Amino acid sequence: MKSSHLSVFSRLSSRVTVPVAALTLAGLAATGCAPSTADNSSDKDEKSGKLRVWLFQEVNNAPKKKVIDEAVAGFEKEHDGTEVEVAYIPIDTRAQKIKAAFNDPKSAPDVIEYGNTDTAGYVKDGGLLDISKEFGAWGDSTNIDPTAKYSLTVGGKVYGAPLFVGVRALYYRTDVFKDLDLEPPTTQDELIATAKKIRSQRSDLYGLAVGGAYTYGAMPFIWSNGGDLASEKGKFGSNEYEAAIDSANAQKGVKAYTSLFGNDNCPAAKCAQWGGNDTIEAFASGKAGMAIGGDFSRQAIEAGKVKGKYKVVPLPGVKKGDIAPAFAGGNNVGVLKSTTHRTLAVDLLQTLSGKQTQRKLYDAMGFLPTFTDVRGDVAQKDPFLKPFVKTLNDSAKFVPASPGWAAIDAQLVLPTMFQEIVSGRKNVETATKDAAKKMDEAFQQ
Repeated sequence: MKSSHLSVFSRLSSRVTVPVAALTLAGLAATGCAPSTADNSSDKDEKSGKLRVWLFQEVNNAPKKKVIDEAVAGFEKEHDGTEVEVAYIPIDTRAQKIKAAFNDPKSAPDVIEYGNTDTAGYVKDGGLLDISKEFGAWGDSTNIDPTAKYSLTVGGKVYGAPLFVGVRALYYRTDVFKDLDLEPPTTQDELIATAKKIRSQRSDLYGLAVGGAYTYGAMPFIWSNGGDLASEKGKFGSNEYEAAIDSANAQKGVKAYTSLFGNDNCPAAKCAQWGGNDTIEAFASGKAGMAIGGDFSRQAIEAGKVKGKYKVVPLPGVKKGDIAPAFAGGNNVGVLKSTTHRTLAVDLLQTLSGKQTQRKLYDAMGFLPTFTDVRGDVAQKDPFLKPFVKTLNDSAKFVPASPGWAAIDAQLVLPTMFQEIVSGRKNVETATKDAAKKMDEAFQQ
């Protein structure tokens, strides 16, 4: 996925899948090198003046900027004496920049966009403002889907509003399925069998493109088998976790996913190193019969050789009729503790993440709304979205709401585990137990 047509969604998918590898490694570097965050809470609530906003820079940023400019103009019109200054910051270096802002209130913005798995870490750093009261009083919040709200919540308190969400489903080649007289799989066993049948009859194709570094493509296999990444210790909302990746059910899911690496589907020598973008590139370029991709993968696939030759269905679960739970990625908008304009900043946050803005961001950028009613409206107009919306509504899940998750992600604990298994260096039991130990160390830190 190197062409300019694909770069916007390559970049978006790194956010939606959360910052794997380089992006989170940058976050760890920022955490390690920056001074520890001081308590920069402000007790001021000025009702006029300048508000500063940092949003993520898209590869093709003009459509996003147009939507935001309209929302800001409306906000300034409704709030006399206010001025809003919006800066678009690079995604790749956002971790250092945001961490520095937490430590320097004078240069800090009032409102930021951030990846939804960053919430717990930013709360631990003392950077985000608890807006539970305002969120609860916000009429629109009742339509925000539960998984999106969970991604904002740490210790029972709410630290922002969701901006968009992304989720994965199963893309399949209609021409290949017709030629081989195949039907879309309705269970996980059928999915694996179908992948291997495609490979056996079309040796030029991967049956289902999979990747050893594609953690968010593997998670549905773990979740659908009744396993989990981690379990919460103590009462719900405690935000203290212990690894569960080595549980019996999680191991079933790991076995199911890793069974797809081999000459009978996606050879380990090639596919073990792949991440999510690589699997989408394989599908888009016509080299795979199926792929697990997001709503955000659409533009990349449309720009490839399979345009007009594919459909999407929810990724099947273990039992017929079940949908495999999928990770709900996306971005949130939050207010910094250091703001001297609390009321205005929260009002602005609600404008930037509200229904009208989300609807326009979908039209402009393809960002899937987090409001169930708005999402339902856009799905009615665009049938392509229906499998993704059904997945979000029926079975979406989130990663542990722990600051330790960033370290687990950055240390590539799960990709390493999958790669050890598919390379034959470790069996499932040993690899999952070793991964669980590393996860527990990160959670305890």
